[in-house]
Amino acid sequence: MSLHDAYARTTPWELTFQSAEVARDFAAAVSEESEGRGADPEVPEAFLTMGAVDHFIRGLEGADDAEGALARFGGLVYHAHHFTNAGCPVFLLSVHAARYLVGGAPSGSPKPPAPSGYLQFPQHLFWVVGASPGDTPESIDGLFWTVTSAGVLHSMLVTGLRPDRPGIGVVPLPSAPMEDAGLWVGIEGRGEGADFSAALPGGELDGLYGIASAGEVFKLLARFFAYAEGVPDALEAMKPETESGTPEASSLPFMRVTLSA
Repeated sequence: MSLHDAYARTTPWELTFQSAEVARDFAAAVSEESEGRGADPEVPEAFLTMGAVDHFIRGLEGADDAEGALARFGGLVYHAHHFTNAGCPVFLLSVHAARYLVGGAPSGSPKPPAPSGYLQFPQHLFWVVGASPGDTPESIDGLFWTVTSAGVLHSMLVTGLRPDRPGIGVVPLPSAPMEDAGLWVGIEGRGEGADFSAALPGGELDGLYGIASAGEVFKLLARFFAYAEGVPDALEAMKPETESGTPEASSLPFMRVTLSA
């Protein structure tokens, strides 16, 4: 199994918006409506009541059922919107850096490098593992985060393509106070069993990881925040890959997260 981390792959943001212009127009429409209504777009519940959001979601492919579309796409659009406003910061986690973060807590304060961002994992290294043996594991593409001005973390896992389902899958996480992030770096997130363990075919040979709880997500994200803050030289600014290949490259510039002293 190839654990791809040579360049940033197409992001969920690029699948949500047809172009950067569409993303900017949507952000402007949300801003205008929020000012007129006095609704706070940082609060997911308020964001999802906006007419601009409802109109945009209804236009997405697969949003035939208006009621179901809001539940299906609302969280993704929320994060994509704040990702746009933050300047679309993509962080590509290298295999070596990912193994380092799984293995232990880095020094540094878990302060996000941006108010909103997308942390893309090495392809096929992390998997969502279900509660029962019959659940189908899903490869995790990456993780959106948004930290509000009130200090609340909202996050969402994004899973990759599956032969039996077009598009992407999303796994929303419960909101959490960023003031607790210092505790997350060392928590036992799963409760039963070792954090990040995965009983997958070939998993031991390839050193694959599983995520089965929100605590494990918070733990990994807090460790990334701490590593980015404590070892800034580990973040290398990269331009988009220009040659087409497999997997398809993202058109966005990105920060490559490497293993650095």
